[in-house]
Amino acid sequence: MEGVIQGHRDGHGYVVRDDGEGDIYLPPNEMRAVLHKDRVKARIVRHDRKGRPEGRVVEIIERPPQPIIGRLLHESGVWLVAPEDKRYGQDVLIPKGATGLAKPGQVVVVELTEPPSLYGQPVGRVKEVLGEIDDAGMEIEIAVRKYGVPHEFSDACIGLARALPDKVRPQDKRHRVDLTDIPLVTIDGEDARDFDDAVYCEPAKVGRGKGWRLLVAIADVSSYVETGSSIDIDAYDRATSVYFPRRVIPMLPEKLSNGLCSLNPEVERLCMVCDMLVTATGEIYAYQFYPAVMWSHARFTYTEVASILANTRGPEAIRRKDRVTDLLNLHDVYGALLKARNQRGAVDFETTETQIICDENGRIERIVPRVRNDAHRLIEESMLAANVCSADYIQQSKHPGLYRVHEGPTPEKKDILRGYLKAIGVPLTISEDPLPAEFQRIAEATKERPDAQQIHTMLLRSMSQAIYTPINAGHFGLAYDAYTHFTSPIRRYPDLLVHRVIKAILVNERYELPVLPTPGEAHEKLARRLASRVKAPANRLKKPPPPLSREMQAWEAAGLHCSANERRADEASRDVEAWLKCKYMREHLGEEYSGVVTAATTFGVFVTLDQMYVEGLVHITELGGEYFKFDEARQELRGERTGIRYAIGSRVRVQVSRVDLDGRKIDFRLVREGEELVTRAMKDKGVPSGGGRGGASGVPAKSSTKRAAKKAATAEPKSSIQALKAAVKKVAGKSKSRKTRR
Repeated sequence: MEGVIQGHRDGHGYVVRDDGEGDIYLPPNEMRAVLHKDRVKARIVRHDRKGRPEGRVVEIIERPPQPIIGRLLHESGVWLVAPEDKRYGQDVLIPKGATGLAKPGQVVVVELTEPPSLYGQPVGRVKEVLGEIDDAGMEIEIAVRKYGVPHEFSDACIGLARALPDKVRPQDKRHRVDLTDIPLVTIDGEDARDFDDAVYCEPAKVGRGKGWRLLVAIADVSSYVETGSSIDIDAYDRATSVYFPRRVIPMLPEKLSNGLCSLNPEVERLCMVCDMLVTATGEIYAYQFYPAVMWSHARFTYTEVASILANTRGPEAIRRKDRVTDLLNLHDVYGALLKARNQRGAVDFETTETQIICDENGRIERIVPRVRNDAHRLIEESMLAANVCSADYIQQSKHPGLYRVHEGPTPEKKDILRGYLKAIGVPLTISEDPLPAEFQRIAEATKERPDAQQIHTMLLRSMSQAIYTPINAGHFGLAYDAYTHFTSPIRRYPDLLVHRVIKAILVNERYELPVLPTPGEAHEKLARRLASRVKAPANRLKKPPPPLSREMQAWEAAGLHCSANERRADEASRDVEAWLKCKYMREHLGEEYSGVVTAATTFGVFVTLDQMYVEGLVHITELGGEYFKFDEARQELRGERTGIRYAIGSRVRVQVSRVDLDGRKIDFRLVREGEELVTRAMKDKGVPSGGGRGGASGVPAKSSTKRAAKKAATAEPKSSIQALKAAVKKVAGKSKSRKTRR
């Protein structure tokens, strides 16, 4: 069978099979002649002690041209690069004349010149020097190359962008509705630089009752980015903007993303408008699309709008008095749309998103929760309404396009969720063909329970990931029959395609996709993953469905490409955030924090710290001196002797015990309630304590832990702290006297 090698940082690896069946384990000796990401043919030779199918690589089918990023080392006269991504498993030898201008210790990009073999390491040459490991933004430079994120625009793209005008010209306004007198405004975050949506609302008679006219104006990127142009090719290659702390890798050149297309205040801009009539119950009674020219009358932040809505006589409202009535109208239509959302039973779980605040050198200063207020929700509901109208418009016209499809849970996920709800005593469950309302009902019914967060997490995990596809299957989470992305063409390529389709329909034409570059590795990976979800049908149709037309195949390829690169962007962003968090937590080694269990596995529990919003692993060996068994139904670890349980939502206290920057991993040690401070002090001093363990394997605690004891010892005097002080002195004295006797 064929598959792709997935290396593991411990030296072994897996073959991820193309047919979607279980991965094949490769022991370290089998990994010597192959590399992470190689496409191979393998066969199963045995099953190991754990019952895993163990394989042997028969043939290397394809070795994708992949740069390896790592640090250049000079050891015993030999130059080598230690890969930053430990899944590669082997250092790369660099011949003496192939180091270029790189110096020892610097981060470099290596191009392989000789592959690895059973008896020899891979050989390569330094292709690019990124700089020192501690340089500001180095983690981003590594991530964009590690995940293959395009980060440099082609010369042709830059040249074409330069040739574009700096502002809207008179000829650009032809055949457009003039909305410059309509007080459209933008509402975004404080740090936003590209504004692709503006809104306006006023009361209106809808049918026989009262309602609102809601205008959602979106930057008309398609007017400047022509199909098949060099800007279009670069934009398709990226498929999305990638957001990192302190840096964005945009889908479009800055002249477009922050200038000509951005709906900046008090300048004319071209836009595509979704003009809607909304009833008092939140139903979209009618809508129309048209190209227009607009003038943003104000640039608001979410915080500012929330303050005005909370107090219409406050200082923010006085400063913006001309726009207060418009904002109140927007809030009123939001209330109606929210009613409709609740009526159709869309899933709406409150989750905590975080934002990393960095200093000028790119180091984390703090991690703060992103608090969603009514201003966020107001914009969100307005955008959802416009996206639904765009999907309906494309569907009604029978023109192909890209839908944003979110399918319901898979049979396996449904079974796990049902078992879990039953195990924890929730009287509600989901049906065989569940509706989103069933999930929302469970969330509402359990929101007052102490384990509500745990239940909501499990409800979320049972959902599938959304994808872009020309075959509409509805959006499960939002409870829409048809949904697409129309509102962010500056940063998402599918939205740009949707704009082009809508424009074509408006003039009774048919939009044709350009001949686009061959989809890359991310596309292939996602295609295999999606294909593996589809099981052979039990009942076969007498007549197989007709194959997709060439046009639909092209749209399907575009959808896969955009979905895969959305995943790629997410992975790169997560990698950078994990690196920053690890670097941040290295400064807090030995310190104790309270936290909550966010996942339970066979090998331990993941804990997220309350104040830091950082996740780390408490390995199963750190949970206590007994055997812990993983209960899949309850998603918890349970001690066989004591019955103590660690489940999602359990509150714990932990100590930061280890940080692995290369592996992006943080390890915590559980601080059990009732654990004697004396015992802990003895561990911190490296002295055995009657069968207690200093770590996962009985080794003494590291020096970083001593700082915690020292810190505790200098805290305000309490009886337990005094006991700790005495214990530390006593242990130190004994250790000293032992050394003297020796």
